[in-house]
Amino acid sequence: MSFRPVESLPPTETLEIENGLSLVPRVKLLLTIHRSDLSSVSKPFDEWKLKRSLIDFLKTSLATPVVIPEEDLHIRRFKDLKKRKRDEPVAQGTLSIHDLGFLDKNRYKSASLVEEDDITALEKKFLDWRRCLVDKMDGMELNIEGAKFKLSAAIPRSDDFQGMKKEWEDLYAFRRYSRGGRQQPDTIVIRGVPSRWFSEPRVSSKPSMLVTHTIFSTFGKIRNLSVAEDNNLVENEDEESSDLVSGLHCKIVVQFEKYVDFYNALKVLSGRSLQKHGSRLKADYEANWDKDGFFRNPGNRTQEKDSRIQAMMGGQNRSEGSRYHFNSENARPKRFKD
Repeated sequence: MSFRPVESLPPTETLEIENGLSLVPRVKLLLTIHRSDLSSVSKPFDEWKLKRSLIDFLKTSLATPVVIPEEDLHIRRFKDLKKRKRDEPVAQGTLSIHDLGFLDKNRYKSASLVEEDDITALEKKFLDWRRCLVDKMDGMELNIEGAKFKLSAAIPRSDDFQGMKKEWEDLYAFRRYSRGGRQQPDTIVIRGVPSRWFSEPRVSSKPSMLVTHTIFSTFGKIRNLSVAEDNNLVENEDEESSDLVSGLHCKIVVQFEKYVDFYNALKVLSGRSLQKHGSRLKADYEANWDKDGFFRNPGNRTQEKDSRIQAMMGGQNRSEGSRYHFNSENARPKRFKD
């Protein structure tokens, strides 16, 4: 748990935010498994043995042993493996490493005693270690009882903050020359967070504008906010690997008034999982910057206007809608009570 300002939070520390939620640091890898030779085509694929092999690798083959619980390594094989082409993957999965304290030599120091140079050095150490882990695992050959497989490993795009930063710097550099004047992003899109963690339990199980506004105000003053059930998340998942249920997750789009608040918020959200106090579940959401101008879309502005009309009517249909919008120029939600 950290009591540092958001802008100086190291990538290895947990940040407590509102409503009993915490942002827990992690390193997440996306895994894809292919057969590496033709002789393995007729042999069965054992997910459990593959998991044990990867867990043992992390424990014995790294400079600093990494021990993870089995629930942090998910492997799911595709159906009808015999019908898949030889160059198609046989399984995919994710690996999450949450205990990163071994990277931080200052983890027992008071936050006030840790210098800015120490945090910068820790960020570099974290990124170097993560890059080294990917290099070791990407392309790794696995032999499971005579069946040979090849592993591909990659960092999720939404966990690569430096990569996202380069994207918007390149885009807005071009726009600056073409349109004149300096432009910067200010909006974050978060997908895949549990709706019930952003709801008012006594009112509805649907995500609440008031709760969501309070939570994201941790990072700075909000200009616009949209909260909606993320049913598209289910539709976009591979039908063979999806275990998501419609209505359980929500999509949040938050526009900050200042670029620095947008920057710090996305940096903290990138590479972390969301956890609720008292729950063992860690939600691996996706956080990215808004390239499409969500709040410049006339359709979204119309929905925003409709939601304000409902609010003026006293919130009678508050629990029935699946999309809510907030605009700082027209409404200021009050803090909710626990």
